[in-house]
Formats: sequence, C-alpha cells, structure tokens
Amino acid sequence: MDVFVARQPIFDRRNAVTAYELLFRAGLENAFPFGTDGDVASSRVINDTLMVFGFDSLMSGKSAYVNVTRRVLIERLYAVLPHRRTTLELLESVKPDAAVVAACREAKKAGYILALDDFVYRPEMEPLLQLADVIKVDWLATAPDERRALPERLSRFNVKLLAEKVETPEQFADAVKEGYSYFQGYFFARPEIVSRKDMPASKLVHLQFLRELQRPQLDFEKLEQVIKLDIALSVKLLRYLNSAAFGWRSRVTSLKQAIVMLGERPFRQWASLVAIVAIAADRPTELVGLCLTRARFCELMAPDVGLGGRQLDLFLAGLLSSIDAMVGRPLAEILAELAVSKDVERALTGDRESPIGQLLELISAYERAEWTDASRLVAALKLREKVVAQTYRDALDWSARALAEQ
Repeated sequence: MDVFVARQPIFDRRNAVTAYELLFRAGLENAFPFGTDGDVASSRVINDTLMVFGFDSLMSGKSAYVNVTRRVLIERLYAVLPHRRTTLELLESVKPDAAVVAACREAKKAGYILALDDFVYRPEMEPLLQLADVIKVDWLATAPDERRALPERLSRFNVKLLAEKVETPEQFADAVKEGYSYFQGYFFARPEIVSRKDMPASKLVHLQFLRELQRPQLDFEKLEQVIKLDIALSVKLLRYLNSAAFGWRSRVTSLKQAIVMLGERPFRQWASLVAIVAIAADRPTELVGLCLTRARFCELMAPDVGLGGRQLDLFLAGLLSSIDAMVGRPLAEILAELAVSKDVERALTGDRESPIGQLLELISAYERAEWTDASRLVAALKLREKVVAQTYRDALDWSARALAEQ
C-alpha cells in the first residue's frame, strides 16, 4: 500500500529553511481530502512519519510542525515524536478549555514547542498565548490592519509570529517589515508530496498486540513474542527506537531491549496508535462500530453477570464477535491464532449457555430489535431490563464517540 504525506518548508528572515510542516494526504492530489476526520489525519501523519518514512529521513535534519487535534493533544498521541524537534500545531478548532490548557502545560514541560494555527485574537485565547511559542497568521484571511496590529498586541507574550500563505514578494516584504519572524507559503514552496510503500502488518497480530496492551501489567516477554510474529511491527519499532532523536549511546538490536529502553507509558502510546490505525484501516465504519458497541456492552455488564474481574476478556469477546468479517478468514482459525481463553472461544463459536455467550446473544437481540428473545435472556441472566437498556445506550454512545475520535 502506498502511503503519502506532504511537507511544506517554513523559512526564517534569511530565507533559510528552519522546519517542515507535515500535512496529511490520501494520494497524489496535493490537497487535504474533503471530509477527512481531523483526528484520523493527525494520527496518520504521526504514525506514518515514524513508522513508514522514519522521522530523520523525512525531516532531513529539520524540525517538524505537526497538526494536533484536541484528542491527539489530550491523549498525548504526539508523545512518540521527538520533543526537541517537534512543534505541536494546535488547530483553530481546539478550544482553550481547562483540559486543553493542562495538556499544553504537560507538552511544554516535556519539551515540545507549541504553535497556534490560523490565529485570530480573542481574549479567551490568552491562556494558550501564555504557553505558545509560535503564532501562525493566515496572511490571506487576516485583514491588513489586524496583521499589522498583532506584533504589538502580542508583545507582552513570549511568542514569535509566522506568516503563512505568503504568495508574493510584496507580501513577504510586508511581513518582514511588520515584525514577523517565520514565513510559509507558495511564494517560497508548495507542499511536496512524499510517498512510500508501507509494510502491511497482519490484522491478527495487531489484535493480539492490542489484547496484550490492555493488561494492567505489561509482560515484556509476551509483547516481544507478539511483535516477532510480524516483521513490519519489528522493523517499525526498531526504526523508531534507532532514530537520532533518542540519542542512545548504543544501537537498539532486540525487541525486548527496545521495549525496556522506551519505557511502559511511551510504548503503550506508540503501540496503541499503530494498532488503532491498522485494525480499522479498510473496514466499513458500521462493522467497526458494531464490534465496539458489543465490546463495550459486554465489558460494562461483566459485574452484573458475576464476571467483575474479567472486563478485559468480555471486552475482547465483543470486539472479536465479527472478527471473521473484519479479516476475511474462518473464525476457528483466527481464534486458534489468538489463543483466547476457552470460555471466550466457546462463546464466540456458538456456546449460548455461558454468561459470555448469553451476553453476546443478548446484544445481538437488541441489534435486531427482537425484544422477546432479549427479555428471555435478561431473565436467564437475572438482570434488570432498565439496566440492560441503559447499558446498551451507553455502549452505543461510547462507540459513536470512539469512532468520531479515530
């Protein structure tokens, strides 16, 4: 599969390239695809930069500007990028609420540079202005009086101004004269599309990988075994760890060494990003949503059916309930490779006597609006109708939010 990213240079006053902004592209058309979700675009750029192109290779020694959405910021999905060479560019859709401000402080503490994209001054933006390093001003969309007023208005903040969408020599000269420090636009260079063939990893390995990641305590030995099942995961992780950004004194040569050196939290972040992008890459949204709803419903109902300590197993049962449709292989063959627990395997292959099997049958009845069957199963599991109905609605809401955030 061909993977694409566009990079557009950012210049200083001496016309020297100081950084590249990385932009999502779905193909050779040099424009952001209409209708693409911002979370998906941001996550894909981060993932592909590290795992397909390699940060050092793509950036040619320069720093990177990467667009981040609210979700990418708050969940720290950016944290796999080298902090000394990455500017987090907060999209204009990111509102300065308490969670966003706290996440920005955390990013700054970790050493990342913060930029505000398509900036328009409003008093409520001041908490972000206190933390920002770079303010990007759309030269074409901002009125001349406002462009001229911004340097003085923002002088009490420790920020530098970047003029973007600069298209003529006159606009560049005006921006320099008005106190802007950095410049970007067609006058200098259009975004350059870079493509490379990805090394596709098995969906099954990613599912098993994701299961291991959900354990309260990571088992490095098991994770290493899972990663070794797919050469793409091995190559991507070792490429990431051996990039110059980490500055290890010795080269990382084994997967166990890589996991231990990176640390548990960053490894969970990196691995979750890879798994989420890979699993749902080519499946219909409706099928993915169905599996997520089932997974969440089974997880939430676990205490009510006497399985309060096994939420992860029940989540996995719901997630795998349509795994044969997701990967196009027989269910028995898939389950044998995943080595799930025996009762989860039995429930997925038709055992409707166990609590797990009955939960799967119950949510299936809800999906088909077969209320007689649903009532029978509610009674068999000794549940309350109102609790089940509310849990199903909660699972639907959670699934919708999860899909919207991908």
